[in-house]
Amino acid sequence: MCCLFSSLFLFGPRFAIIIWWIAQPARWDAAFSSWLWPVIGFLIAPWTTLMWAGVAVGGVHSLDWLWIGLAVALDIATWSGGAKSGVDRRSASSVSTV
Repeated sequence: MCCLFSSLFLFGPRFAIIIWWIAQPARWDAAFSSWLWPVIGFLIAPWTTLMWAGVAVGGVHSLDWLWIGLAVALDIATWSGGAKSGVDRRSASSVSTV
């Protein structure tokens, strides 16, 4: 479990998904009914995928929804932060320096 947190902070959620999937494939099989959902989550919502794998094995109960909601918010923040920096880069490159 320590390797998961270290890889999460050093390389990001996608690397942590790969490490955790290799280390505990039974947990991922228990959390997801198909291999397709973790792959889609890896591409689109990695924080939510990590959180779902963490809480869904025993069933998602009351406080677990809070953790999943925080992961969804983190995914949205990641996507919106990337969009914001893209807009800033485009507007800075379109400004002419005369």
